[in-house]
Amino acid sequence: MGWYQTFIENIPEVRGPTQKKLSFKEKLKWTLIVLVLYFVLGLVSLFGLDPQYQFRFEQLALILGADFGSLVSLGIGPIVTASIVLQLLNGSGIIKFDLTKPEGKKTFQGTQKLLAVFFVIFESAIYVMMGGLAPIASFVGTPTYFSLQMLLIAQLTLGGLLVILMDEVVSKWGFGSGISLFIVAGVANNIFIQAFSPLNSAGKWAFGSGQAPIGQVWAFFVQIMQNNPTDAGLALAAIISTVVVFGISVYTQAMKIDIPLSFGRVRGFGIRWPLRFIYTSNIPVILVAALMANVQLWARLLQNWGLPILGTFINNQPATGFVAWIDGPNLVRSIFTGTFSFFPLGKGLLYALNNSDFLHSLVYILFMMAGSVLFSIFWVQTSGMDARSVAKQIMASGLSIPGFRKDERILETILQRYIGPLTVMGALAVGFLAATADLTGALSRGTGILLSVMIIYKMYEDIAKQHMMDMHPIMRKFME
Repeated sequence: MGWYQTFIENIPEVRGPTQKKLSFKEKLKWTLIVLVLYFVLGLVSLFGLDPQYQFRFEQLALILGADFGSLVSLGIGPIVTASIVLQLLNGSGIIKFDLTKPEGKKTFQGTQKLLAVFFVIFESAIYVMMGGLAPIASFVGTPTYFSLQMLLIAQLTLGGLLVILMDEVVSKWGFGSGISLFIVAGVANNIFIQAFSPLNSAGKWAFGSGQAPIGQVWAFFVQIMQNNPTDAGLALAAIISTVVVFGISVYTQAMKIDIPLSFGRVRGFGIRWPLRFIYTSNIPVILVAALMANVQLWARLLQNWGLPILGTFINNQPATGFVAWIDGPNLVRSIFTGTFSFFPLGKGLLYALNNSDFLHSLVYILFMMAGSVLFSIFWVQTSGMDARSVAKQIMASGLSIPGFRKDERILETILQRYIGPLTVMGALAVGFLAATADLTGALSRGTGILLSVMIIYKMYEDIAKQHMMDMHPIMRKFME
């Protein structure tokens, strides 16, 4: 495996800073540069793409932090897919990395990057060759059509590689990671448009056009003036649901368990080691959402090829099969419009199963919760958050639990009592919260809102912990 190690070490990467700690201004500068660059790339349309294909993956775009039809059509999909595959391989023991050693971690990270590059090329080819993002239809059957397909693949590959590099820039020079930043940017943009856009669905000025605006704040007042209580109620419910999801997400982020620790050599002095209730943060939801996005993607592409194995789509919405069952229904809309069905009988059991909003919602919630638990366990084992790794960190800091012998094995056993249940319970809670948020019909997707709140909260904590003293006084007052 020496050749592989050499190959991994020679993969091009963004060089990290030479100084031990970057200033707040420096990190803010690079974060903003990458964010602006990401939005600019989202405005660069793919040359040769048929315009009708630009709006076929709007729901996937939100989860993947992508802008379909542009250079960043792949978004964070290849990066997250590589992470999912590698975690499953490592967790199952098919490929084993010794993550307790620096060399093992470096090999794991290099392999993940290599996989991400592979998925960039693979997904680019799949999108184009299977008709997901196809060239202009008028060239079908001509040599130009194949040339445009190759050009589209090259553009998508270039955009995907740029996203990988931008993710590295943010991880090494900015706040958090590029994956988190792109998700927040996409969700924030989507929420703002759906809340305040004065345009209608046709992209024209809504007021006076006879069509309601996209922005639900304006739509609420328009429907009230037009004496349309049902649509006004739907708009208000979407706004309230969004606010409630934000509130609950912030509240759950603040829940934690503090383990008292003391310095063995300094009597009377100790600290508290926090273990958050949502122990693995937003990672499980990101991975589950990415998995669902990949299922939707493959279902669409297989349907285009006449193989609806995973289900079918009608008007760009999942209609039948597995892909429909893992797409959360809008329960609030069903209730307001009077179309909600608990378990319709009279046309047979199969009809009842396929048309029950209650069962559909239940399956969606259970899928999100089970997926979150699975990825949470894998993430704890591969990211150094397990009891053994945390015990080593505590021992290396010269800390111990008062009343117990200073032994790493004892500390590991005590930590496992907390970390094991928190890994599962936190994942169940975050999966349930993400699923119910989707079912409420909140602006954007509930999963996206939950992810954004968790990302911003984590970023706020990291900034407050690392840069409270070197930021501008006005910014410091705001952070306090």
